[in-house]
Amino acid sequence: MANRIVTITGELGSGKSTVAKALTAQWGAFYHSAGSAQREIARRRGLTILELNQLEETDPTIDREVDSFFVSLRDKTGDVVVDSRLAWHFLPESFKVRLVVAPDVAALRINGDTGRVSEAAASSPEETYHLMLARRESEKKRFREFYGVDIENNDNFDLVVDTTAARPEAVIALVAGLAEDYFAGRPIHKIWTCQNGAWTFVP
Repeated sequence: MANRIVTITGELGSGKSTVAKALTAQWGAFYHSAGSAQREIARRRGLTILELNQLEETDPTIDREVDSFFVSLRDKTGDVVVDSRLAWHFLPESFKVRLVVAPDVAALRINGDTGRVSEAAASSPEETYHLMLARRESEKKRFREFYGVDIENNDNFDLVVDTTAARPEAVIALVAGLAEDYFAGRPIHKIWTCQNGAWTFVP
């Protein structure tokens, strides 16, 4: 059985994949990305990621194909880190982390990431911004209709970190440290933001 399970969700450009992979490396954990699962489904169906996302709006079986893997993660030995929009819903016993970011900053990050393979990346930050907001609304609608959950409700999470003004290494250090505290049974503050290079929490 898994020892520690961390589920990390967040908008495009918030840093969730970066944090998830760093935590995986630190802990020697098993890593699962819902995005990777979706890319594999798209490949098997002969679709692009954009075409698959559009199909998901009317075909719930695609989401359920991805979701079915989450419950099986409980049977993994050792620690588990999941990079996914909705894994927290299927693994309520996990340490549930949400990363948030200002949309304009996210658009700049996405366009500046030359290694990113994403249907949200566009020719300019402005175009990326609008595509990103459209995708966010599509996902909110889909998850609300199919699962009855609000993916932006902070009550669903144990930790919410605003990464807008923070460097990736600072976000990684904060999340890793608070995860250790959480699993050790120590109380943690839930909502954090970075101001002038320093972390502050919201009481």
